[in-house]
Amino acid sequence: MTQTKNVFVTGGAGYVGAVLVPQLLAKGHRVKVLDLYIYGEDVLNVVKDDPHLIQIKGDIRDRGLLERELAGYDTVIHLACISNDPSYELNPALSKAINYDAFLQLVDVAKQVGVKHFIYASSSSVYGIKDDPEVTEDLPLNSLTDYSKYKAKCEEYLDLQATAEFSVTTIRPATICGYSPRQRFDLTVNILTNHALNKGKITVFGGEQQRPNLHIQDMVDLYLFLLELPPEKIHRKIYNVGYHNYTVRQLAEMVRDTLGGEIPIETTPSDDIRSYHVSSRKIKEELGFEAKHTVPEAILDLHQAFRAGLLPHPLDDIRYYNIKTMLAINLK
Repeated sequence: MTQTKNVFVTGGAGYVGAVLVPQLLAKGHRVKVLDLYIYGEDVLNVVKDDPHLIQIKGDIRDRGLLERELAGYDTVIHLACISNDPSYELNPALSKAINYDAFLQLVDVAKQVGVKHFIYASSSSVYGIKDDPEVTEDLPLNSLTDYSKYKAKCEEYLDLQATAEFSVTTIRPATICGYSPRQRFDLTVNILTNHALNKGKITVFGGEQQRPNLHIQDMVDLYLFLLELPPEKIHRKIYNVGYHNYTVRQLAEMVRDTLGGEIPIETTPSDDIRSYHVSSRKIKEELGFEAKHTVPEAILDLHQAFRAGLLPHPLDDIRYYNIKTMLAINLK
């Protein structure tokens, strides 16, 4: 039986949050979402009338807001950030203020008001480029970009703040794929699927870069799973979580084959050298968690969403693209 928790989700109206929050509520948890809702105020409409959901439109940089709203919550799932390297580089000062400075403050306030467990969504990009066939959690980090560097620095700070009363857990997810009510079409599998279905061709930039992937439902399943565990069991633990490691070229071929068409694949040179592959063996061996949803499932989920009319104007609506939205609203 699920133990009901009071869960504070930063970025709960984001790509992962929009799938996670309804499922947290379905499990009986009480949920408070803090988000700027810049990608749409309707993404949680399916649960907007749930009496166990509170939605706060606000900024995680606002310490006073955090002190008021975090009180009484025992668990934080921290998803909010300027997500991925290109988005981060649009405005490095702003990105640092949100991804790092606000994170330190959030951790301090959470500890101050009595939060028992803090779960942090870091990134598998913190490893940089590794030649090791198995990139495990104990390897040194080699962040290549400011985005991944500050993800790593957040991990360090969170670990330093851990106490017996303040349990912390860091997750390093692979690149998420699949359908969400707050859809993103700036992630590898989602980009390739969108282009295959709506442009009639797939363009691969480079192709040999490895991209570990994770179906969005597996990401959600992991958060739900972690809430079932005693916090002390995962205290100061860091876990990779991914499915299989594929090259971008393999992913493009998977999209083509899954959709069952003769979709042409064009290859273009790229100066994007980011390439990483991760091992998810530790989380399986220690906790028994294993991703079970495949990349083809994510492709088919997107295909179904397109057919159902859930993703209108997928090539030009800015809400599907982090960079385009940030430029349009001039986030400060």
